[in-house]
Parts: sequence; C-alpha cells; structure tokens
Amino acid sequence: MMNKALNQYKSVDLNTAVEAASPHQLISMLFRGALEALAKSMGAIERKDIQLRTQQINKACEIVVTLKGSLNFEQGGEVAENLDNLYDYMLRTLMQANRESDAAKVKEVSGLIATIAEGWTQIPAEEHQTTAYKAS
Repeated sequence: MMNKALNQYKSVDLNTAVEAASPHQLISMLFRGALEALAKSMGAIERKDIQLRTQQINKACEIVVTLKGSLNFEQGGEVAENLDNLYDYMLRTLMQANRESDAAKVKEVSGLIATIAEGWTQIPAEEHQTTAYKAS
C-alpha cells in the first residue's frame, strides 16, 4: 500500500517536472533517464536478473529512440546527422548487449550518453533554441 502511494507521488512529481521543463531541460531529463536505466541494467546483468536487464535495456532503447526522434536536422545540420548515426549505433549495441548479457556493451553506451549529456549541459542558455534537437 505504501509502495503504491509512493509510486503515485513520484509519478505526479515527474509529470509536474516535465510540464514545467523547457525543451532543453526535457532532453537533459531523457539523458538522465537513459543513464539510470543503463545503470540498473548493469546491476541486473551482475545479478543475472534477466527480466530486469531486459526491462531496463528496453527502457534505455525507448529513450534513445525518443532522443533520435527529437533531432532537428534543419538547425542541427551535421551535428544532428552524427547524433542520428550514433543513436543508431547505441540501439544496435544495446540489442546485442541484451542478447549476450554483456555489461561492457551497456557500459560503452552509458559512456557515450554521458559524454553527449555533458556537452548538452555546456550549451549556453542563449543558444538553447538553436541546437540539434527540436524545440518542442
């Protein structure tokens, strides 16, 4: 009962954060969500928890697909194209990691996302609308 209430509270809290977030912040939230899912999947691989591993890798893949779908090729040009190719690589690598229960592949993708996320946080506020991602 307490767990259900806590989950509902977290859901409301997340929905509020999403509604209040700028497009730039939404992308940051996606990066954090992907990194969290990948960390959980690595733990699941260590514990040989196939169900959790699959669930978390699938969650990370869904987030990567969302990031890929939010690319703005018109404004982002070559950067958006490179990110698109990198996201394709991440998806292939995660599918392989899930099939092979390979923590090293998950860690590789996690490192790539962390690098992109770090660069994303370095974008000055005045340039938030002219990035490789769509504004909405």
